[in-house]
Amino acid sequence: MELSTRVKIPESSIRIDYNSRLAFFGSCFADNISAQFASKKFKVFANPFGTVYNPLSIECNIQNIVEAKVFGEQDVFKDERSDGLWHCWDAHSSLSAKTKEECIAKLNNTCAQAREFLQQADTVFITVGSAFVYLLNGNVVANCHRQDPRLFERRLISVEEASLSIQRIASLLRNMNRDIRIVFTVSPIRHLGDGAHGNNLSKATVLLAINKALEEIDGEYFPSHEIVMDELRDYRFYNDDMIHLSKTAEEYIFERMTETYCDNTTRENMAKVEKFLKMANHRIQDENSPTSLELKQKIATQAKELEKQIPGLILG
Repeated sequence: MELSTRVKIPESSIRIDYNSRLAFFGSCFADNISAQFASKKFKVFANPFGTVYNPLSIECNIQNIVEAKVFGEQDVFKDERSDGLWHCWDAHSSLSAKTKEECIAKLNNTCAQAREFLQQADTVFITVGSAFVYLLNGNVVANCHRQDPRLFERRLISVEEASLSIQRIASLLRNMNRDIRIVFTVSPIRHLGDGAHGNNLSKATVLLAINKALEEIDGEYFPSHEIVMDELRDYRFYNDDMIHLSKTAEEYIFERMTETYCDNTTRENMAKVEKFLKMANHRIQDENSPTSLELKQKIATQAKELEKQIPGLILG
């Protein structure tokens, strides 16, 4: 007796192992899944300019990275309303700073690091969360930095607009890295600030847009949204806010991803790494006791052995 609908995932030619370099852009779901890979010691680079939800903002971030944008005074502004920090409309507040010069330096350093990683990346995951965009003077902003809402125009972009943006994202990435593999997915996290109907319209827009774009570009779709809606359709798989996913749900989606993109050897290696990390993260009461010193030596020895056994693994 089948008591749930298991989503069928098409077989993928993409293979991820410990030699892979994985980039993630998009919603907070991208942050969560990239953290799952990072916790298993994969080489990961995620959302260098912060979490972004709509395809136009994702495109802007990737365009800045690919074209090696040099940020300057025209790209930052001072928040006169509260903290006096300098911000960038295209970046998260983690890149804000007390001085204009520091903010610009953070932006340029982040852009350079992201470009270096993307040039050598194997696979990039693009997670679209919403089709709603915020515009300031006609330009899409990635972060409103809690400014007066009356400054912004908020609208739902069309399927065509979203699809063309997704196609441009693929083109930008491949212009810089011809061999990069691209996987699109739709965040299963609901944006109930838009209302239930608005959230459904938004998700439907990006689902249709990705489907339309994949008719024109070389890429794949991973059904994160469908797995949650069909396999995990129960509030026990959500956090207390009933919006964000629980740890169990995130781990389940990650498991489905590894089944899709990792072969048996890589999954076995992941199990070895997890077992090692559990031992290595064991809390030590007295670091100078003979037992603790023996444990430290054991950890160091096993780390070297694992790195020899698993190509590409770096535990340091």
